[in-house]
Amino acid sequence: MEYTLHQLKVFAKVAELRSVTKASEDLHLSQPAVSIQLKNLQKQFDIPLMEIIGRKVYITEFGKNIAEAAHRILEEVEAIDNKTLAFRGKLVGQLKLSVVSTGKYVMPYYLSDFLNAHPGVNLNMDVTNKLKVIETLEQNTVDFALVSTLPKHIEVHREPLISNTLFWVCNHQSNFTDKDNTAVLKKRPLIFRENGSATRQAMETFLKKRNITAYKKLELTSNEAVKQAVIAGIGNSLMPIIGLKNALKNNVIKIIPFRETPITTEWNLIWLKNKRLSPLAEAYLAYIRNEKEKIKREKFSWYRDFSLSYHNLFTSQ
Repeated sequence: MEYTLHQLKVFAKVAELRSVTKASEDLHLSQPAVSIQLKNLQKQFDIPLMEIIGRKVYITEFGKNIAEAAHRILEEVEAIDNKTLAFRGKLVGQLKLSVVSTGKYVMPYYLSDFLNAHPGVNLNMDVTNKLKVIETLEQNTVDFALVSTLPKHIEVHREPLISNTLFWVCNHQSNFTDKDNTAVLKKRPLIFRENGSATRQAMETFLKKRNITAYKKLELTSNEAVKQAVIAGIGNSLMPIIGLKNALKNNVIKIIPFRETPITTEWNLIWLKNKRLSPLAEAYLAYIRNEKEKIKREKFSWYRDFSLSYHNLFTSQ
């Protein structure tokens, strides 16, 4: 037998995803490259590993056994690599994070330098809705979570990162005339995030205080989907400014001014109060505490400047 680790890695990924196309994307390889590795691996066995019928991949029973063995082999190889790095005094292991969907505009900036400085550290970051983020935290399957509002039913430690400011937005063709734009919200469909979302809670609180009932109510499950719907002119929404930098720069989205906005919360890195952090998680937390102000200053200056200019719009008149 002369199969290679690379062949096993490719086959294991195809078996996992049941797709050559998806495996090639995940492995950052071309589809022909994946097919060649599969062909070379199959040559080592006289029993089929898989069948392709139409565009569907079917793993044979024998193939499933080989895929399971491949996973074990690859895990052992990774463990050997990690042990080598550990003996050299380097950080190793997997850092597990769960991040609410809008947090994808924040979290990468608090990870990049740390990951570049520690090549033995792997990242597993799940970007999902708030309910699932809190669920993974409760189940203790992640080291940290990123949220903008703290859960009330579990005890957590928190490390604040940066403010989260929310504004009412509309597409570039919408018109408003003054600082009291209640009519703008009453006449257009309002686009909400899903139940449990912190943005939705803030939106509903604002509408209740102003006694505004949505003329038409739409619900979307991601910040990016809401943004694209606003740009298309489907309706208006309350959105975190952190994900609107390019849309504002390109003038495809406009801020609807209200004296009560921006609504400000805070992005927090949180972890269970009774959790025993791994050495890797401890090192990452120390990095965050040492570097967060520098990251805020260097990566998010536009964010601060925009909020200040909006504030000056009202205080100067």
